[in-house]
Amino acid sequence: MNRPTDYPLVNPQALVRIYGFLPPLETFRPRSINMDWRGPTVTLRVDLSRFPAVTPQEWEGSEVDTVQCHLQFLAVEALSLAEWEPPIASASFRVQLLERDRRIRVRVTGVGVALDFTSSETVLVGHVSAFKISADGTDGNRHFFMGKLDSVHHEAVPGTEEKTFHGRL
Repeated sequence: MNRPTDYPLVNPQALVRIYGFLPPLETFRPRSINMDWRGPTVTLRVDLSRFPAVTPQEWEGSEVDTVQCHLQFLAVEALSLAEWEPPIASASFRVQLLERDRRIRVRVTGVGVALDFTSSETVLVGHVSAFKISADGTDGNRHFFMGKLDSVHHEAVPGTEEKTFHGRL
């Protein structure tokens, strides 16, 4: 289940719209992990490993070079976060379909991160944006969000304490 078309995203439309297809998710740069006992859910904020070949009209003239999104996993169980030492340049993302109850096993591993959990196979995508990565690798510059609500309310990614942004897609 590691081919790009195999990921169980229930709403990939925003990514397909800007790339023309579902971009590869085998590697990405993890930015944050938000865990919420309600659900329980895990939301990963990640930079995708490639930029679209054709810049979407909304981003033209904005000097952006990185696409970021949130991946939200529902009904999380057996969570293990053995390592989290940001900044993390790149991580491997593996999803394995389990044989019971329409569940998946998720592993995010790399230098500075070791995250493992199971969840329902329902994975949501949200808060899709583009930005120009800083020389030091940070993402604090202006973000151009695809969603209308996000684009009206945010010019940058809010701090992790902003639960309405990080906890809801």
